[in-house]
Amino acid sequence: MEILVLYYSRYGATAEMARQVCRGVESANGARARLRTVPAVSAVSEAVADSIPPSGPIYATHDDLKECAGLILGSPTRFGNMAAPLKYFLEGTGSLWLSGTLAGKPAGVFTSTSSLHGGQETTLLSMMLPLLHHGMLIVGIPYTQRELMETSGGGTPYGPSHVAGVNSDRILSDMEKRLCQALGARVADTAYKLLSK
Repeated sequence: MEILVLYYSRYGATAEMARQVCRGVESANGARARLRTVPAVSAVSEAVADSIPPSGPIYATHDDLKECAGLILGSPTRFGNMAAPLKYFLEGTGSLWLSGTLAGKPAGVFTSTSSLHGGQETTLLSMMLPLLHHGMLIVGIPYTQRELMETSGGGTPYGPSHVAGVNSDRILSDMEKRLCQALGARVADTAYKLLSK
């Protein structure tokens, strides 16, 4: 059983969150994480990225979505919304929506912002919208996860978050890491329960 962890990261904070989410996925009932990213969107419409990035995880394809038992999306915040590269990728999944490929699968979301009040929750909600249209089952983090009540950095019931700082130089706190891992484990556990029915 594989859970797809799909993210876009510009300065590395969201990428580190994705790695922590993968740790959580792989702590659950024999689940494996499939880590994927998306290419940047060019302002020049003719520009095309190489099909394989120079470093890091490979770019996601529709096959990754078809084959996953669950999906976890991550994006930095852009004016209270997900980043354009992730949105662009999701907007190209109409054929999967039409066939109901993702319907009934669990999904979660995570984000990183420069400032504490940089639109974390609206970004998380914006990522949930296409997942709901696909018929996915949204998994959040309950307040039984004590870090939600104790964190002085990121963390929401909608999904993990991180405050990277204006210069994007703050590393993830231990609590932020644990919240990322908690989401990964919850989505994997939910997928396992759904597949076991």
